[in-house]
Amino acid sequence: MAAASEKDPARWRRPFIAWLEGIETGWSIPLLLTLFVAIWTAYLVIAYLGAGLHPDVLETWTLGRHLAWGYPKHPPLMGWITRGWTALFPLTDWSLQLMAMVNAGVALWAVDLISRRFVRGEKRVIILLLSMLLPVYQFHAQRFNANTVLLAVWPLATYCFLRAFEAPRQPGWAFAAGAVCAIAMLGKYYSIFLVASFVFAAVLHPDRRRYLLSASPWISTLAGMLVLGPHLHWLATTGATTFDYALAHAGTGHVAALWEVSYFIMGLIAALSVAAVTWVFIAGPRLARLPTDFRAMNPGLRLLLLVAIGTIVFPAIVSLAVGTDLPSLWAVQGLFLFIVLIVCATSYPIERFYTVNLTVMVAGFAILAVTVGAPLHALYRNVYGYEEGRGFYHAIATELTARWRDAAGTPLVAVSGDDALAFAAAFYSPDHPFYARPFAYQYTWGLPRKTTLDRGWAALCFADQLDCLSWMERTTLRAADVIRSEFDAPATLLGRLGHTRRVVMLLVPPTREPPATHPDVEEFSSNRRPRI
Repeated sequence: MAAASEKDPARWRRPFIAWLEGIETGWSIPLLLTLFVAIWTAYLVIAYLGAGLHPDVLETWTLGRHLAWGYPKHPPLMGWITRGWTALFPLTDWSLQLMAMVNAGVALWAVDLISRRFVRGEKRVIILLLSMLLPVYQFHAQRFNANTVLLAVWPLATYCFLRAFEAPRQPGWAFAAGAVCAIAMLGKYYSIFLVASFVFAAVLHPDRRRYLLSASPWISTLAGMLVLGPHLHWLATTGATTFDYALAHAGTGHVAALWEVSYFIMGLIAALSVAAVTWVFIAGPRLARLPTDFRAMNPGLRLLLLVAIGTIVFPAIVSLAVGTDLPSLWAVQGLFLFIVLIVCATSYPIERFYTVNLTVMVAGFAILAVTVGAPLHALYRNVYGYEEGRGFYHAIATELTARWRDAAGTPLVAVSGDDALAFAAAFYSPDHPFYARPFAYQYTWGLPRKTTLDRGWAALCFADQLDCLSWMERTTLRAADVIRSEFDAPATLLGRLGHTRRVVMLLVPPTREPPATHPDVEEFSSNRRPRI
């Protein structure tokens, strides 16, 4: 069938074949990535119509409101990117949904940069299409946070390292490799496993002497330290609270850690499963050549194989050694390595019959997701809702703003309470109040200072959140004038009322004029530990 299609393709296949002809002329891949970003942005807009952004995205925006070399909970990269994006685009849901999908598009572009070092033409497209079958670049990508910011940074760092290893006498690639590795660390400290994998690959590669005896590793190290320097200074002068948050994941028993590693590996296998099954159908009996093809890998692919092994083995070893949880979501940004290796290592060409079928399959999934999946998701979400409460964010922010202005007559400057609700109120209220609970105390339910309450302050909890309500009750003892109220927040979809959820609101009107910049924010952005 494949041979017959090659000789006389059906009429419906010819536009796809013309598109494949444009891969090396430079227009096919950009078109594919542009359509990917557009379609999946449309999916997010429809699926979450009337609902709010994911709390992780709102938290990222909250961090980025004040540029700093570090934040008590996370390294700064995701906040910087969100701040830069919202400086150019409007502060709306579709804007940040587009940001998330552009990040995924850039990630796929970086994967193609690596692919074109080893293959030409249709295998480049096959790598991208198989990657688009991973849930990583659509559903995981929409939660723009410290994990998903690595989707683009990891392949870029891998590409720069590959070029630096191939050409150790070119200092530009060595500098780029070190700088991008440092940027990955500014995204999430988990990226230390990528850096360790680069070292592991360089030491075990057959061409290691040529690289290790050159100036390239030293240039990369210097570049990395230059980029990381301000953040390291921030860590040294603020008590390294970011490490406190990271180390909070440690401390489980070794048996529990063993289960974590098992779930980690199974989760990654599950994420790759659709792409893997699809590749089995494409390769067919030729899959038996895989061991031979891997033994015949060129030096560049052998380097990537060692990197891929390191990104899985090193987290597992550390988890077992120190007893830490290890969600597979922390490593999905590295799955592209396995797809690149499998496709690029093949010694045989892939017929256009299979490439066209794969293109139609991926396009069909995307179109079904937008036309069927997204509307059904929106309807379900409106009727039943989710624990995070995204369907109520707009209504809650509107109600909070109205009640605050009736009570205080001034713009709301500070909001706290349940984190997701506080982030949502800060984003969706036209007053854009500041998140008023320092991130270093995000999970300890510390009470606000009296000076904070005197300037005006509000808090939100869902009525079924007992910890939040208990904290709210203790807060009332610190304030002289407190207004407590409850209301039912409705979810809506195109004017149609859906699920409702009870919300408790606490308002403390100001007793003196609030400053132009809220003091809690100044402390949050400074080089001191934030105080309650």
